[in-house]
Amino acid sequence: MVSRINYAIFVLLFCMLSAWLSSCNKKTELILSQTVDTLSKPLSMKGSGSLIFTAYSPLANKPVQVFYHIPNTANNFSPVLMVFHGADRNASYSRGELISSSDKLGFIVITPEFSDTYYPNADQYQMGNLFVDGDNPTANTLNDEKFWTFSIVDSIFSFMKNKIGSSAINYDVFGHSAGGQFAHRFLLFKPNAKINRLVTASSGWYTMYDNKINFPYGTKLSPAEFASYNNLFNKKVFVLVGDLDTDPNSFDLRHNEIVDKQGLNRLERAQYFYVKSREEAEKRNSAFNWKYYSLKGVGHDFSKTSSAAITLLYQ
Repeated sequence: MVSRINYAIFVLLFCMLSAWLSSCNKKTELILSQTVDTLSKPLSMKGSGSLIFTAYSPLANKPVQVFYHIPNTANNFSPVLMVFHGADRNASYSRGELISSSDKLGFIVITPEFSDTYYPNADQYQMGNLFVDGDNPTANTLNDEKFWTFSIVDSIFSFMKNKIGSSAINYDVFGHSAGGQFAHRFLLFKPNAKINRLVTASSGWYTMYDNKINFPYGTKLSPAEFASYNNLFNKKVFVLVGDLDTDPNSFDLRHNEIVDKQGLNRLERAQYFYVKSREEAEKRNSAFNWKYYSLKGVGHDFSKTSSAAITLLYQ
């Protein structure tokens, strides 16, 4: 009788142990599956190329040619750099100057080209098409946000990451000259954009983060007039300019009574923008994670300035 009871207990314990081991195996399989999902994967595209982007419906009638370079070593976790070209509207050149660094350091380059055909003049490029006439802003001429040039950038990023199989959740930004203007205003007017770190370099002039100065030289009369800048100043931002970028008569350098208060050349204006931004952060008791760098022996040079930007971002 006792042996039968012992046998029954043994069978019961064996079944319980088997059930527990089965459960553990399932949990182990689940953990392994989750681990595999976090491993890097190869991308579906490599090398250099371009495509015509029309997937952002509000601006589908204003196509953007997107130039890209994806190094052979890149995977789905590789960082993405969004590059904004200068007034020459030559995104192919901007992309080309970064290919060697991209291959060496493994970051992906995406460079949209906002052509003169579809995004003419500073209103639609450097000033992001906020207003019909950015130099004369009024409530009646403020464009709907979906038509701002700034509004297309996140869509380009999402489109490209899906196309190549990237898992990146945000992107770094580098803008030079007119692209530097676009970059620092993009940061201001699209505070929820998927920007990680941003480099604004060699801008001709700036929109100061000051609601006592009318747009485009400040934020008064603009959608950012009453914005909180805490998130903006908390971003990792680099303000770059060559210490030889001092020609007051440089091509396309705007001069008037208001903008000349920022300085008479790009070096002075970059310094003014950085210092005034820091002062504004202090007034608001905000964290300030910006850095300013003047590049020794560098003029208004995309190649040398972009090289310095890549060093700050990826080395």
